[in-house]
Amino acid sequence: MEKELKTIREIALKEISQAKSLDELNNLYLKYFGRRKGKLTIILRGIKDLSEKERPKIGKLANEIKQELEQELEKKKREFQEAKIDIIAKKEWIDVTQPGVKPPHGHLHPITQVRREVEKVFSSMGFEIAEGPEVEKEYYNFDALNIPKEHSARELMDTFWLKDGNLLRTHTSPVQVRVMEKRKPPLRIIAPGRCFRYEAIDASHEATFNQVEGLMIGEGVSLANLKAVLISFVKRFFGEETKTRLRPGYFPFVEPGFELDITCTVCGGKGCSVCKGTGWVEIIPCGMVHPNVLKNVKYDPKKVSGFAFGMGLDRVAMMRYGIDDIRLFYGGDLRFLNQF
Repeated sequence: MEKELKTIREIALKEISQAKSLDELNNLYLKYFGRRKGKLTIILRGIKDLSEKERPKIGKLANEIKQELEQELEKKKREFQEAKIDIIAKKEWIDVTQPGVKPPHGHLHPITQVRREVEKVFSSMGFEIAEGPEVEKEYYNFDALNIPKEHSARELMDTFWLKDGNLLRTHTSPVQVRVMEKRKPPLRIIAPGRCFRYEAIDASHEATFNQVEGLMIGEGVSLANLKAVLISFVKRFFGEETKTRLRPGYFPFVEPGFELDITCTVCGGKGCSVCKGTGWVEIIPCGMVHPNVLKNVKYDPKKVSGFAFGMGLDRVAMMRYGIDDIRLFYGGDLRFLNQF
C-alpha cells in the first residue's frame, strides 16, 4: 500500500501541474478525494483493516500525501483565479480619478417654466392659484359669464362640444365662476390651465393651448387696482424697461373692457414684423367684472366690484423667448425643447 500511495502522489502532482482550468482541478479533486470513488479516500478508508504494525506508518504517509495534494490543488486554484482577475481588470479597468460622466437629466417644458414664473409673480401679490375641470358645463363656460346662447361671442370661441352636452373649456374663466360660487369676497385668484378650440393650426394658433386668467373681487376695487397689478406683473416678468398702454376692448364678461399692450420684446418698440411695425403687442385682455357675472354668483354689484384679466401662456412664452411659431412647443422636437 505504501508503493501505491507514492504512485498516486506522483501521478496526482503531475496532473495538477498540467491542469489548464478550474474545471479540470475540480475533476482531479473528485478523482482523488471523492467520497465514494476517490482513490485516496478508498485507501484512507482501508487503513483500519491493516495490521497494527502497518497502520501507523501507512496512516501517517496517507495523511501527508493528502495534505500535500490539497495544498497543490489550492495553490493551482489561486493561480487560475488570479489570472482570471487580471483578465477582467484589463477589460474593465476604471480610472477612479477621472471625472465622471453626468447622466442626462430632463427639464421642464418651456410653457411649464413660464407658467410657474407667472404663478410666482402673482402669488407674491397675494393671488391664490385655482384649478378647475377641463371638461366643462355649458353654464360655467358661457351662461354664467354673460354669454347666453344667442350671443354672437359664442361663435368666436370655436368650441369642442361633447355628446353629453358638455364641452372642452375654451378659456379658464369658468374656474373664476366656480370659485366665486363657493367663496365670499374679498378674493384674489389666478386660474392657469389648458384650453381647447377647433381652430385651424398655424404659426399663431393651436387647437390646444395654455391660458392663465386672474380675478380680484372686493369692496372698492377699481380700474386703478387693475392697472397697478398688471403693470407690476409686466415689469417684473418682461423687464422694468417695458412700457404699457390700455386700449378699449370688448368682452362680454367685463364692462368696461380693455386691451393691455406692451412694447414689442423683439424690436424694443422700434417696429418689426412681429408687431406689424407699430412697436406694440397685445398681451392681456382685461376689464372690470360685468355686474351680470356678479349677480350670477350671488354677489351684490352695489357692494363689491372687481377686475378680471387673461393671457395666453403660449404667447407669453413666444414673446419671452423670441419664438415665431407656436407649433414648436407641441411638436416634441428635442432639438428645440433642449434649448430651454
